Amino acid sequence: MDNQLKTDNQILNHNILELFNTQNNLPPLAERLRPDALEKVIGQRHLIGEGAIFSQIVASGKIPSMIFWGPPGVGKTTLARIIGKQLNRAFFTLSAISSGVKEVREVIEKAKYKPGSILFIDEIHRFNKAQQDALLGAVEDGTIVLIGATTENPSFEVISALLSRCQVYILKSLEREDLLNLLSFAIQNDEILKNKRIVLQETEALLNLSGGDARKLLNIFELVINSINQEIATVTDQAVQQVVQQKTVLYDKNGEQHYDIISAFIKSLRGSDPNAAIYYLARMIEGGEDPKFIARRMLILASEDIGNANPTALVLATNCFQAVNVIGYPEARIVLSQTAAYLASSPKSNASYVAIEQALDLVRKTGDLPVPMHLRNAPTALMKKTGYGKDYQYAHEFVNNFIFQEYMPDDIAGTKFYEPGQNARENELRQYLKRLWQEKYGY
Repeated sequence: MDNQLKTDNQILNHNILELFNTQNNLPPLAERLRPDALEKVIGQRHLIGEGAIFSQIVASGKIPSMIFWGPPGVGKTTLARIIGKQLNRAFFTLSAISSGVKEVREVIEKAKYKPGSILFIDEIHRFNKAQQDALLGAVEDGTIVLIGATTENPSFEVISALLSRCQVYILKSLEREDLLNLLSFAIQNDEILKNKRIVLQETEALLNLSGGDARKLLNIFELVINSINQEIATVTDQAVQQVVQQKTVLYDKNGEQHYDIISAFIKSLRGSDPNAAIYYLARMIEGGEDPKFIARRMLILASEDIGNANPTALVLATNCFQAVNVIGYPEARIVLSQTAAYLASSPKSNASYVAIEQALDLVRKTGDLPVPMHLRNAPTALMKKTGYGKDYQYAHEFVNNFIFQEYMPDDIAGTKFYEPGQNARENELRQYLKRLWQEKYGY
């Protein structure tokens, strides 16, 4: 399995390159079908549908600097180009992989003579701070309208000064219906494919291999069609797997099966069944699920379903999430398996989850109750004179670092949210709290 996982992408990329080199120098199918108007774009209806933000931008002729955040192959570059074309703006393109401060400054200099110029930067998250800083002045004074594309969370990868000058728009992976519509459109409209007799008998392997990536879907589809030397090109899952040279687990990462399997995985962890948990983990890994998604769900479970019954679970789950971000597949499968086995084998408690839900419910019902005066901060003389902080008792000055005083607002004094679970660790917490609270609250 290791060798297969390591070479899947190499094989696929090699085969696609071989295909492109034999198609009379035609661009790949994904490029041939690239939309040139918003109404031709498939998917992203929340951004390009009637009355949606991009339609409004094109209609108004006014465009802010923007960051497009979304997975590969969902139309980030296409939308940037369409906006530039439909607004008749000068359009400059840079790739953060191969460009630096020098190239950025050269574009800015050219843009000074073309008001309203758009600078599209692909993979903008790969720019370091100095490179992003070089954009600030030109974005601020309107010399350029920046459109950045990123597959990473811009909150972490784009400097705050630049991010504050941009609107962030989230692009989503294409849904199953979008991908099927794209295949149908390709068969009927592409200058090469429309002259072939193509039957889509099965599509699961195509859809699953694409992972919601339109470009990848079309590239694989073209590869498959050109490998079938028959009058009628019948597309089946087996044909796709043979051409791509990868056995595909039929696992729809965006559909019902995705939710069913992650649900079974989480419930197996919660139910303390490490064997079932690792089985469903294997299903997700073999189906190409994002390891960060799996690790993120385990991180949530470590707090929601284990909590203080075993606080180390949250530590391990956090380290797991960090590790899979660093190493990726195939080695990440080992870290995921170790963490899943540990979480499934840990004692369980949802006491913290129940406590915060009850507290949130009370906050919504009671609103902004005043903080007791003795707990308020008193940084100025006037506030001290008014009574802020008066009679507050510093717990560390008393025996066992504890002193009876009320911390809740007056209207809900004595309210209890956290009830330690029935497990060894939280029984210790229960006994400790009982010794402290019993004299005051009677519990």
